[in-house]
Amino acid sequence: MRCRRPLPNLNGMNNLDPRDVDLRKDLDATVRARRDLGDDYDAALVDSFLEKVEQRIDDAVDRRVRRHLAEQQTQSARGARRPKDADTWAERFGFAIISLILAIPLTAVCGGIAGTAGTFAAWAGIVGVNFAQAVRLNPELLSGRRERSREDG
Repeated sequence: MRCRRPLPNLNGMNNLDPRDVDLRKDLDATVRARRDLGDDYDAALVDSFLEKVEQRIDDAVDRRVRRHLAEQQTQSARGARRPKDADTWAERFGFAIISLILAIPLTAVCGGIAGTAGTFAAWAGIVGVNFAQAVRLNPELLSGRRERSREDG
C-alpha cells in the first residue's frame, strides 16, 4: 500500500541553513530507512520526519515570540521607569529659592552703585540665569515654541 503523501523534495533541502545540520541528518536517515524498509513504512517515516520538522518550527517560533515579548517588556519598563531626570521638583525649588535669596543683595548693590539701570541689569541677569536653568532642564521649551509657530503659520 503506497503512502498518499508525496515524499519531501530533496532538491530544495540542499540549501538548508548550516545550523540545520541535524535536520539534514534526520532527513537522510529517514530516506535511508525508507530504502531499507520499503514502501510499507512510508507513511510512518514521513510522519516521523514531519513531526521533527514541526517541532523545530515550533521551537523557532517560541524563541522568536519570547524574544519579542522580552523586548516589549524591556521597552515598556524603560518607558514606565525613566532614568532619573535632573529636573526634580526639589532641584527647581531650591534653585528658585537661592536665586531669590541672592537677588536681594545683588539688587541692593547694583541699585546703590548704578541706580535704576543697575537694578534692571541685576534683574535681567537673574531672569537670564533662571531661563538658562529652565532650558537646560527642559530643552523642549525652545523647540516646542518653534514647532508650534511653524504649525500655526
